[in-house]
Amino acid sequence: MKMVMAIIKPFKLDDVREALAEAGITGVTVTEVKGFGRQKGHTELYRGAEYVVDFLPKIKLEIAVTDAQAEIVTEAILKAAGTGKIGDGKVFVYDLERVVRIRTGELDADAL
Repeated sequence: MKMVMAIIKPFKLDDVREALAEAGITGVTVTEVKGFGRQKGHTELYRGAEYVVDFLPKIKLEIAVTDAQAEIVTEAILKAAGTGKIGDGKVFVYDLERVVRIRTGELDADAL
């Protein structure tokens, strides 16, 4: 099993959700986060004063999938979230050791 975590631009969330649904993914956890990478934030003008916004708003997606689904999910996110501009985000894929469905006690792939 794999955990796919993606950091994307907020306005791309609906596109990514639709792409994941088309790929057969039924569950995703979405969190509003802030951060920066190479973009290093940006400057904004507020009441005539310019200030630096270090942490940009982003969306973090977490999707637990089987090994076979990991590549499909990654490709769906890349296609749906990409704009070709700096700040598009990243996708991280890492091993998931154990999953347990709390309600039934099902384990691993059965719990997904």
